[in-house]
Amino acid sequence: MDWYKDIVLIHTDGKGLYPFTDSVNELIREWGVQEGMCYLFIQHTSASMLISESYDPTARIDLEAFMERIAPERQPWHRHTLEGADDSPSHMRAMLTDTCLTIPIDNGRLSLGTWQGIYLFEHRSRGHHRQVLVRCLGVS
Repeated sequence: MDWYKDIVLIHTDGKGLYPFTDSVNELIREWGVQEGMCYLFIQHTSASMLISESYDPTARIDLEAFMERIAPERQPWHRHTLEGADDSPSHMRAMLTDTCLTIPIDNGRLSLGTWQGIYLFEHRSRGHHRQVLVRCLGVS
């Protein structure tokens, strides 16, 4: 078994879903991992990750609208607003989604379903530079 690690950097322009499946598959290709497990971890509290529909762009629009409804900004009961009106809701949104993902690797690629893709979910209104730690265990 071999252990590989790297970081995927994702620049965001504000709230929304940012696909990065291809970046992870490219690392797996570079490392030559044919079979194993891929572990992803985001080191942020106001962004998260998810696996979702990657074919129809309206799925992303619906997910983004859902988060706006379930964790809206500018609520009178919000206390954590040090960095702005999106501060508290961004942490709530991150709590509802994943900060880590585990995905099998088969035949040199992530074993995602036909319509699945990996997304960084930016919960802040302004852009950020986000880091996703990528760790892969390759089986020889």
